[in-house]
Amino acid sequence: MHRISRRAFAVAALSAFTLAPRAASAAPAHRPHAGGAPRAVPEMRGMWLATVAGRDWPSRPGLRAAEQRAELTALLDAAVEHRLNTVFLQVRPTADALWPSPYEPWSEFLSGSQGRDPGWDPLGTAVTEAHARGLELHAWCNPYRVATHDEPARLIPAHPARKHPEWVVPYGGKLYYDPGQPEVRAFVQDAMVDAVERYEVDGLHFDDYFYPYPVAGQSFADAGTFAAHGKDHATKTDWRRANVDLLVRETAERVRSVRPTARFGVSPFGVWRNAADDARGSDTRAGVRTYDDLYADTRKWVREGWLDYVVPQLYWSIGQDGADYAKLLAWWADVAEGSRTELFVGEALYKAGDRAQPAPWQDAGELSRHLELAREHPQVRGHVFFSAREVAEDRIGALARVAADHYGEAARGAGR
Repeated sequence: MHRISRRAFAVAALSAFTLAPRAASAAPAHRPHAGGAPRAVPEMRGMWLATVAGRDWPSRPGLRAAEQRAELTALLDAAVEHRLNTVFLQVRPTADALWPSPYEPWSEFLSGSQGRDPGWDPLGTAVTEAHARGLELHAWCNPYRVATHDEPARLIPAHPARKHPEWVVPYGGKLYYDPGQPEVRAFVQDAMVDAVERYEVDGLHFDDYFYPYPVAGQSFADAGTFAAHGKDHATKTDWRRANVDLLVRETAERVRSVRPTARFGVSPFGVWRNAADDARGSDTRAGVRTYDDLYADTRKWVREGWLDYVVPQLYWSIGQDGADYAKLLAWWADVAEGSRTELFVGEALYKAGDRAQPAPWQDAGELSRHLELAREHPQVRGHVFFSAREVAEDRIGALARVAADHYGEAARGAGR
């Protein structure tokens, strides 16, 4: 199966930059222990493990349960080998589930057919196996993406999107739930929080997709929803941001209610707004901004303390024109200053050694320099690497360099 990254749209955003020619400090993260209260541990050393279209795992759909389990545990072993302490496992990639959910069907990325039982419980196994290795396991969900195609008839008849076609908006060749419908917001929360209720996960994690990344020449068809539910907002853009605010705030409250020891966090695209558009924004020239284009006011979520942690995707090199890692790092550190929200930094391990990337990414020391720079900002409490396949391969030894330079001791993050 063709592999795609959750960063597919983020890569497109890079080309939209208006340029000339998808654990640094020692400040602690927190995790629960048997008594139920959080305790201090070393910095975040994480990796994302993507399952959409088999990006990282499984290597192909339809493997036997034992083969899928072996591949999964091998990736957990790779995290331990590189002295990481946390795995963000994508368990709800497209309005489906990698556990026996009462709300949504089994993911087709497991068996090859949506709704088919793979013969085992990947999330339950992942939690058990991660904890046995001293790793935290966070359940990573995509809130609103229904399918990576735009044909409702390809969904199984029992799929909620088939039962409620009024919830669904086709856009950019994909299907999405409409974030402006209160019934949708309640349903996706139920579906995601079910994982937190059922399993001893260490957190619930959202990625960067809220309203979809913009597609040139297309409009997200929610005029009817705005007419029905947007009367208290002056503009559709304000209403859309309010919808996403509600999702984030309500989900945070529900996670804390059902599992107080679990954390809730988001990994947004790295640019909130450009300073040219807003004096509070970053010194960047981004063609995509979370505030303006995804209707995700990520700065507000941090400043209001709705999130336990935030992991901005700073997938650029130090000194890159228009999107300098160093400038964005400083901007996010300033946003996190004085907030209860912990700041971890999303790192583009997938670019290291990729011949399609510019010169800085051919240098095995680029990511290590990111962590060295982050040491100058005490608000930065760790790093998360995209993604598990690259952790295991470590194409040019960039992660080994990070571990040698910064992770002198084996990770102790899960405290088990």
